[in-house]
Amino acid sequence: MAMAWLWTGMAVVSFFFGALTGQLGALGNAALEGAAAAVELCVSMAGVMALWTGVMEVMEQCGLSAALARLFRPLLRRLLPRASRDPETLAAISANLSADLLGLGNAATPLGLRAARRMACGCGGVASDELCLLVVLNSASIQLLPTTVAGVRSALGCADPFDILPAVWLASALSVLVGLAAAKLLARVWRE
Repeated sequence: MAMAWLWTGMAVVSFFFGALTGQLGALGNAALEGAAAAVELCVSMAGVMALWTGVMEVMEQCGLSAALARLFRPLLRRLLPRASRDPETLAAISANLSADLLGLGNAATPLGLRAARRMACGCGGVASDELCLLVVLNSASIQLLPTTVAGVRSALGCADPFDILPAVWLASALSVLVGLAAAKLLARVWRE
């Protein structure tokens, strides 16, 4: 609802200033060009998403995703001790983080929702510290392959869409560390 009001407000303000400055024709042209560019970007992103979703499916079929998830389990048992007692929840969290690691946020979302639903059982409508930590891990995920960003860069004509890897690795690692520290600190402060 808020986004509808925001977009409506932006359109009204644009129309108002376009009329005020006598640029309604330019405003109409810009709106049509923007709509065409958005459709073009969506179509090219659909191809990229299909490719990487297929790669994720192949990884799933050959057991690579399960192996990657097994690598996460010791760390997750320390970070989320209550959630790790349930094998299904731990598997969903591991798979979610594996998909995030590969930059497949769209593929990771259903897994994260499944894990969150399982973790929310018995919380009485209030998010537990572990559930909040899962949200932080999911939002600030470390990405080895930023496939979505690379897809956008490729669609917009970038010659080397993966040249951002070192910056993405550093930024995502720092965001996870800061997120974990903030979540642990706020969990302690909230308890006291």
